[in-house]
Amino acid sequence: MDIVRISLLGLGGVMLSFMLKGTKPEYSGFVTMGVGILILSLAVGKLEYLFDSIRRIRENLDMDADYFVTLVKMLGITYIGQFSAGICRDAGCQATGAQIELFCKLSVMVLSMPVLLSLIETIQEFLT
Repeated sequence: MDIVRISLLGLGGVMLSFMLKGTKPEYSGFVTMGVGILILSLAVGKLEYLFDSIRRIRENLDMDADYFVTLVKMLGITYIGQFSAGICRDAGCQATGAQIELFCKLSVMVLSMPVLLSLIETIQEFLT
């Protein structure tokens, strides 16, 4: 039922923002940001379950903990980046939103390099 509540909150915020755009356009961006931050704060509760699941997976698999830390960092970068870029686009700053997304993609690529190199080393060990 959370998805219904979040969807209604988002739709209500969009309608309020749309109505304000005609009379007070400067408040429209604030409404969008406020609703976005409220939705993000409600999503934080889901993170506890996610971290608990990742901890259980890590306990069951004999792997280096750094990989899971990297995975969590990647998830954080993508969610925060998408959220920020969406707010920038809603405020009419498409170029800034695109730059945020580009930076996030590059950051994920940089974080994934040690994992990729480790995978390549493992494949090389099997081949030799």
